[in-house]
Amino acid sequence: MNKFRKAAALGVSSLALLGAPLSAAQEGAVNASVQSGGERADPFAKFVPTTDPIRHRIDYEIWDFALKNIVISMGPSTRSRPYAEVPPVGTRIRQGHNSRYRLEGSMVSFSSFQTETIESFAEYRRDLESVGDKLDISTLPRNEQLAFWINLHNVALMEKIAAEWPVRQPHRIEVDGVLLDSAKFITVAGVSMSLKDIRERIVFANWKSPKVIYGFWRGEIGGPALERMAYTGNNVGSLLDVAAEDFVNSLRGTQKRGDQLNVSRLYTEAAPFYFPDFENDLRAHLAEYANEEVAEILAETGVIRASIAEQDIADLAGGSRGANYLNGSSSGSRPGIPPGAALLLVQRERKLEVLRREDAPTGRVIFSNIDLPGDPPNKNAVE
Repeated sequence: MNKFRKAAALGVSSLALLGAPLSAAQEGAVNASVQSGGERADPFAKFVPTTDPIRHRIDYEIWDFALKNIVISMGPSTRSRPYAEVPPVGTRIRQGHNSRYRLEGSMVSFSSFQTETIESFAEYRRDLESVGDKLDISTLPRNEQLAFWINLHNVALMEKIAAEWPVRQPHRIEVDGVLLDSAKFITVAGVSMSLKDIRERIVFANWKSPKVIYGFWRGEIGGPALERMAYTGNNVGSLLDVAAEDFVNSLRGTQKRGDQLNVSRLYTEAAPFYFPDFENDLRAHLAEYANEEVAEILAETGVIRASIAEQDIADLAGGSRGANYLNGSSSGSRPGIPPGAALLLVQRERKLEVLRREDAPTGRVIFSNIDLPGDPPNKNAVE
C-alpha cells in the first residue's frame, strides 16, 4: 500500500487527464456548457452526456493499484452453502462471517488499513471531484463518463466505510446525521450529491443498459462485487459484463424456491429505470447473462419476488476485530490478521481447490474495448 499512499498524497497529480489539447471552439463549448448548467433548474442536468464528445480520458492507475492490494476475489459462485464451521473448543464465539454468501463476490481487507491509508481515500475522492472543475464531465466520451462516475462512487464509499471500521452493516453509517447512501458529501462541478444521486440521477437516468447496475459497489456481501481493477473508458463495457454475469449466476442474485424466482432486492431499486414491466423485463435481462443452471431456473419458475438481501459488510474480517489478532494484538494500528479473516481465507481456499479438481474456472479474463484504426467512433460505448 505504500505506493498508493504516496501517490494519493500528491493530490490532483495522481489523476492524469490524457488527450489532445482543446481547440478554441472546444474550450468555448465547455465554458458555455458549464455556465448554462448553473442556470438550469435541475443541477444534475449539467451531467447529461453531450452528443459531440471531446477525446479525453482519465487515468486511474492509483485506484487500480489500490484495488489489486485491498480486494480479495472469492471466486465464482458454486451456488451452494459453505460448510458450517465449528467454533473452537471451549467457546461459543463465532469469528467473522456467518453469511451463506460469504464465499461469493469479493471482500476488502479493511483490517489491514493504517490511518494514512484511510486518509488517502478521502484525498483521492477529492482528486476525482476536482476533475469536474477542470473540464465538463458531460463532454467526455460516454465510456469515460461512466467509468468516472462508477469510480467516484466506489472510492467515496470505500472512504466512509474505512473511516468507520469496524462496522457490521455499512448502510447504517451516518454522515452528519444522514444515512450514508443519501448524504450529500460529494461535490462535482459545484453540485453536491450523494452516492444514490450518482447512481440514479446521473447514471441510471442517462444510460440505457441495465448492466451499469453491477458497477456500483455497495460495501455489502449481498451486492455486486468490487472488482480488482479500476473501471476505465477502455474496459468499462467488458468489466460490467463480467460483473453482471457474476451476480446473476450467484445465490445473492437469483434463487429458486418452489416455482418462485427469488432475486436480489437491488433490482427493485433499478426497476423504474430498467424494468418498468418488472417480471418480463427482468427475466429478459437475467437470461442475457444466465449460465445453464440459472437458465433452467428461469424456465422452471413463475412469479418473481425481490427478496434476497445481505447487508453485512463485504469485509474479510466480517466488520470485527475479533477477540485477538494472529501475529499481533487487537489494539494499536490493527496489526496482524483477525481470526475471522483467517478462517474465511481457509474456506476460500477449500472452495477454489474443489473448483480446480473439477476443472472449473477459478479466474476471469477481461477484454478492453480498445478502438483500433479504422473503427467507427464510440462503437463500444455503453449506451
